[in-house]
Amino acid sequence: MRRNFKRLIVCGRNLKPQRKLIKSFTALMEGKINKQLKKVLKKIVKEAHEPLAVADAKLGGVIKEKLNLSCIHSPVVNELMRGIRSQMDGLIPGVESREMTAMCLGLAHSLSRYRLKFSADKVDTMIVQAISLLDDLDKELNNYIMRCREWYGWHFPELGKIISDNLTYCKCLQKVGDRKNYASATLSEFLPEEVEAEVKAAAEISMGTEVSEEDICNILHLCTQVIEISEYRTQLYEYLQNRMMAIAPNVTVMVGELVGARLIAHAGSLLNLAKHAASTVQILGAEKALFRALKSRRDTPKYGLIYHASLVGQTSPKNKGKISRMLAAKTVLAIRYDAFGEDSSSAMGVENRAKLEARLRTLEDRGIRKISGTGKALAKAEKYEHKSEVKTYDPSGDSTLPTYSKKRKIEEVDTEGETTEKKAKKAKIKIKAEEVEEEEEEEEKVVIVEEETSVKKKKKKDKKKHIKEEPLSEEEPCTSTALPSPEKKKKKKKKKDNLD
Repeated sequence: MRRNFKRLIVCGRNLKPQRKLIKSFTALMEGKINKQLKKVLKKIVKEAHEPLAVADAKLGGVIKEKLNLSCIHSPVVNELMRGIRSQMDGLIPGVESREMTAMCLGLAHSLSRYRLKFSADKVDTMIVQAISLLDDLDKELNNYIMRCREWYGWHFPELGKIISDNLTYCKCLQKVGDRKNYASATLSEFLPEEVEAEVKAAAEISMGTEVSEEDICNILHLCTQVIEISEYRTQLYEYLQNRMMAIAPNVTVMVGELVGARLIAHAGSLLNLAKHAASTVQILGAEKALFRALKSRRDTPKYGLIYHASLVGQTSPKNKGKISRMLAAKTVLAIRYDAFGEDSSSAMGVENRAKLEARLRTLEDRGIRKISGTGKALAKAEKYEHKSEVKTYDPSGDSTLPTYSKKRKIEEVDTEGETTEKKAKKAKIKIKAEEVEEEEEEEEKVVIVEEETSVKKKKKKDKKKHIKEEPLSEEEPCTSTALPSPEKKKKKKKKKDNLD
């Protein structure tokens, strides 16, 4: 208000009625010169030889262009204006302080009403209110229909399974009421003949309980509420479509009227939404997931409210992130064009949507369509192979015999194995032969020592006793060392080895 009041000081000589004052004040706020200000400045141009002190730099530029007056805008000028405002009662004679405050208050109120009434920035408030009301109506309709189905289901539970549409369910219930009346009622207005016959047959053999007339009246009253709310919702949706096409036609073409209205409502206004970057518009509506991902150091979300757009919905899950990023970039351009542009056509939105659809087609058909080295020509399609999800039996595991292709490899492995086995056998035979020879040598040494001892003993004895002790000498080696049998065997082995 202070800056606006500074501009009013220039026109302080000729205060007019309130309507004219509001017009002149709004013109000053928009940086325009009204008729009264022109008259005052022309007189000043003739008389003054020094530059004009202006509180608003924008207004000073307009005055300099149109009237060729040199203007000054500096902190000193701001201090001067503050002093004029504080001494306003003394500078304007014949006006009391109470009248001046009342005049300023009335001017502020009337100016705020005028700005709210005629401002193009505030028209999108109707969109914000309409989309929020539409969401509330959807929630209430779901609650009412669920309660109606559950309530009437005690009386006629089979009807809910036959009729799936909520509105036709309520209309049929409103027309017939009690289950007994279905046999004589005609429901051809709402249902086809087959479904009508099924409903009548189910009414005759229904398992529901009996209900009083008062209960039926309350259920019918709830059905009328559901029908009225659904009709009002269709009217509100048409109103929202018209408002979106009037205020933001390019945004409506890009993402649809519902998603566009939710984006505007989330940002607060169309101007606030136009100030956001494309990355912000892409994540708008997923703030909780974003901060949770940043806190836990995980992947950030790829889309928010823009996920419900038709272009994102018809893509495969693999390409949803790419399409949402491209759609957000083009949507931001459409928002800024609608917010700041003078043209109200939707040509830019249609063109950008066509580009995105072409890009989507290339992403989806990347497996079939390929870019060749010579140019953007279609490559040859690969051979089609039907890949069924049903698992078939593999007969290759039945036979244990090797196939023909692996025969040579198996033979080579077998020959290598045989050679290694022969070498190992030869090494074992050599080791056993060496061990046997060592044992034989040790046994021969023992036998030779024993024979020498026995011969010495025999010589020392008398010749007389020699004849009597011969059998004893023959028995001693048998009893003392039980080695005569292995000696014979060893001698035979030695003879065989010598012969070899």
